Amino acid sequence: MGADSAGPIDEFGIPIIPNPVDVSQRKRQAIIDAAIVEFLREGYSAASMDAITSRSGVSKATIYKHFGNKERLFLAVIGGILPTTYADLEPWNSTIVEAVDLRSALITLTLDWTRILLRPDIMSLRRLVIGEIDRFPQLGQLWYRVSYDMNNGPLIEAFAELDRRGVLRVPDPALAVQQLVAATVGVPQLVRTFRPEAILEDAELTRMITSGVDLFLAGYTR
Repeated sequence: MGADSAGPIDEFGIPIIPNPVDVSQRKRQAIIDAAIVEFLREGYSAASMDAITSRSGVSKATIYKHFGNKERLFLAVIGGILPTTYADLEPWNSTIVEAVDLRSALITLTLDWTRILLRPDIMSLRRLVIGEIDRFPQLGQLWYRVSYDMNNGPLIEAFAELDRRGVLRVPDPALAVQQLVAATVGVPQLVRTFRPEAILEDAELTRMITSGVDLFLAGYTR
């Protein structure tokens, strides 16, 4: 696509939108908020610039002036959301390494992680990125990088340290993290991705996560 033809982009191909000069920050935020609602509700193709204009209360000419076109607007607003996806998740690498009860620490970590990812706003964003990944692969690359930097990376360091201390036997920490995520977070996330109406009671969620952690530890505990 030609998203970069109207202005600079970052390393992931996401448009870099400069701070407005002659339009207030309030108007710019109104455009972003309206675009997020429209894109999450309709997807990229069906989203209407007229609807975004109406919802934001900002003229279409102003929207195009500051975001270039629909494609850049989509990339800018969705790319801007992704880095905040895991903002509520505490860094767990040091907690895991120093945990007296590693099993309980891993259960707490993956339960917290799962509850954040199952929030309706994040699930809607996930489905949108999956649906548009062929058209906008840069969004998939950005999400992967955000997930790695905020979650996988710290856990890889933690598992490597636990291996050095002899608590776990982890010859490939990166693979171990992927397996932990797949066995815990990935189970309810997969259900809710394709069955948004599915209700996962907290007891069932805890059972899923606990079973996944036990499976993980059965393979990696010395």
